[in-house]
Amino acid sequence: MADDIASLGSDITKYMDLLSTRQKLIVSNIANIDTPGYRTKDIDFQAEFAAALEGPSSPHVREVSGLTVKNDGNNVSLDREARMLMETALRFSIGSQLLKGEIEDIKKAIKES
Repeated sequence: MADDIASLGSDITKYMDLLSTRQKLIVSNIANIDTPGYRTKDIDFQAEFAAALEGPSSPHVREVSGLTVKNDGNNVSLDREARMLMETALRFSIGSQLLKGEIEDIKKAIKES
């Protein structure tokens, strides 16, 4: 059981690390909204999380395709980035609540022994 708890905690940590990476990319995208030629960057969250669960890996940052390109070659959409920012914050909140629950379970197990 201790191994299951440690594994779940590790999985949640990997999840939150990827969220942190995504958050940094979103902030970078917003910061470059007026940079000519800048292209929106992101990670394929599901694929990167699956890879992280398999073993050590570093996220592969990619350019986001299918976005409207402005006359200056920039394709950052403030609406998309704001939505992604909110989604990432919500996911981070859920992950931290799960991690908090795991810590509470460990505390209970220690007290009961």
